[in-house]
Amino acid sequence: MATYSSSGVDIKKVKGIHGAINDAIFSSLPDYVLPIKGHYAGLFKSGGQILAIHCDGVGSKLLVADEVGKFDTVGIDAVAMNVNDIICLGARPLVLVDYLALAQEDAGLVAEVMKGLQEGAKQASCPIVGGETAILPDMIKGGKKPFDLAATCVGVVEGEPLTGVKMKPGDILIGLESSGIHSNGYTLARKVLDAKKWGKQMLVPTRIYVKPIMEMLASCDIHGLAHITGGAYSKLSRIGSYGHVGFLLDNMPAMAGVMAELAKKLGSDYEMYRTFNCGVGMVVACPNGEADKVLAIAKKHGFGAQRIGVVTPGSDVVLKKGGVSISLL
Repeated sequence: MATYSSSGVDIKKVKGIHGAINDAIFSSLPDYVLPIKGHYAGLFKSGGQILAIHCDGVGSKLLVADEVGKFDTVGIDAVAMNVNDIICLGARPLVLVDYLALAQEDAGLVAEVMKGLQEGAKQASCPIVGGETAILPDMIKGGKKPFDLAATCVGVVEGEPLTGVKMKPGDILIGLESSGIHSNGYTLARKVLDAKKWGKQMLVPTRIYVKPIMEMLASCDIHGLAHITGGAYSKLSRIGSYGHVGFLLDNMPAMAGVMAELAKKLGSDYEMYRTFNCGVGMVVACPNGEADKVLAIAKKHGFGAQRIGVVTPGSDVVLKKGGVSISLL
């Protein structure tokens, strides 16, 4: 059976590296940097405001774009992976810059990538204000048109940062539907899926959750937000550590399309829910009395949503499916 680890990405080792990095960078910081460690973005104070900053890339989904020969949507992914992370701290995206590294000069490729970046910026209401293009033939390799794409986003926290500290057992978990694989797990997905057959679905861009989440934050009592990306539902521990709570996922949506094919190929719920979003791209934690309002806002913005579980005592993230409970940590 193919696994994320056997494909070259060991989530437990990655988490260990993340921990070492956080220990190093938080060992000595100035007073204007908030001690928000191991979350979805960094926070700092400037001009009387709290700002959030985050950097992320598209990853090996770019190799699928290269194989299919379609480059006009991966820019949406670059925007989404950043703005979806900073909103998890209650930050409204303000501006974004991109970084595009190419093996050689290719004006046509750049123009196609920019289409996606501009569309993503529009969806997120977050203008692109600059960036960097580098030509690195000795470093950027792989595929017919090798390139790498990343971005950095800055946002503003209007009020108190949303860390997850308000979460308590009994809070409802609501999942906002994904559009597909989004932009993580492609090292494994490319191993088990035929890009000639599944390439189009594999390239569906990451959904951008900014507009519904901003409305939820403004009109609902939201206790926590988790963007489901690398490490999938183990990512819930990022916010769980602040609230000192755990999570039970006992009503996950049925998988369809490319996600169902991945589940069939892997044959392991543990591997699926530790690697892929399995139909949910953003998890919202709120009191039971707020759940209907959250669901209504999601529907208003055209996002499918459903209750997927509850916040629990402890610190584990547990998937309950078919009468079997599986720890995802």
